[in-house]
Amino acid sequence: MYCRRILLPALSLLFSSLVNAATQQLVQVTADIGPNPNNVGMFVYKPAKLASPLPLIVAIHECTASATIYFESTQYATLADQYGFMVVYPNSPRSGSCFDVNTPQTLTHNGGGDSQGIASMVTYSIATYGVDPSLVYVTGTSSGAMMTNVMAGSYPELFQAASVYSGVAFGCFAGASSWNTQCAEGELIQTPQQWGQEVFNAYPGYTGSRPKMMLWHGTADETLLYPNYGEEIKQWTDVFGLSQTPTTTTQNDPQSGYTMTTYGTEVVGYSAAGVGHTVPVHETIDLAWFGITGSTSTGTGTGTGTGTGTGTGTGTGTGTGTGTAAEWGQCGGIGWTGATACASGTTCTVVNAYYSQCLP
Repeated sequence: MYCRRILLPALSLLFSSLVNAATQQLVQVTADIGPNPNNVGMFVYKPAKLASPLPLIVAIHECTASATIYFESTQYATLADQYGFMVVYPNSPRSGSCFDVNTPQTLTHNGGGDSQGIASMVTYSIATYGVDPSLVYVTGTSSGAMMTNVMAGSYPELFQAASVYSGVAFGCFAGASSWNTQCAEGELIQTPQQWGQEVFNAYPGYTGSRPKMMLWHGTADETLLYPNYGEEIKQWTDVFGLSQTPTTTTQNDPQSGYTMTTYGTEVVGYSAAGVGHTVPVHETIDLAWFGITGSTSTGTGTGTGTGTGTGTGTGTGTGTGTGTAAEWGQCGGIGWTGATACASGTTCTVVNAYYSQCLP
């Protein structure tokens, strides 16, 4: 099964569940959501106050976990209370709690498999909760990261951006009955064009927009080995017609030991030195990448920052906008041109390269 060796340390889960401060309950949806051939479970977190227009994040758990565990071990729900977006947590229907990332059905648009069930969750959320179809995003860890790549490839029309934590390229597990050792060990090496064709084959004739991709992987991953990160970069840069050479490279971003590389504006990679399986979720960076908070533009590597301000490192800096940002409002970040002064009693605090916020 996919879950072999994919274990999240119990202490990490315990700590994360303690610090999750979501105010509302996670609710299972039992209504008919549309085509869901494998009966993937749908769990929804709906904050008390919803943003307008309303964004949606689909957050997909790892093997041995569940929708409830991912709700408790990540901070998407807590951030949803602050920013007003909704979160859908798919729940694997099978023993071991891994997702179907290998069958022809799941790797084909409207072909069946777990991916079609998750796609139905998105369309159900749009129809039922009023989610803005132009503000839908997907992320996941390990098996959920693999499924995130699957969703981006099989249902590109549904998503605007994705964040992938310790996964493998779309189609890397294709044809396997369960665990694919060749892929997991990083031994399935293809050209960018071959990987790109895997994605194009999922939805023949599709010419619409595709979700921009953020990819995270640890160099010490012993479950889905580090070469898989390079294969993902190959795949998505080819899909977007980008060079394999990074546009920018920034060391120690967003923290010591991480290296951020950008490829145009559509693909960003984070290589985490010495980090195993899995890379910790960086929720605030995900939100900035999705555009829920701050600018969605990418950094500029070392040197002068982008936007109207100046800065060093990743291009963060102080904008030149006038006025005062309210508590919790944005006050800076890459490309930010709005207010940089904060309301009385709050301080403009750097959350990440893309987003600074007025915090009490």
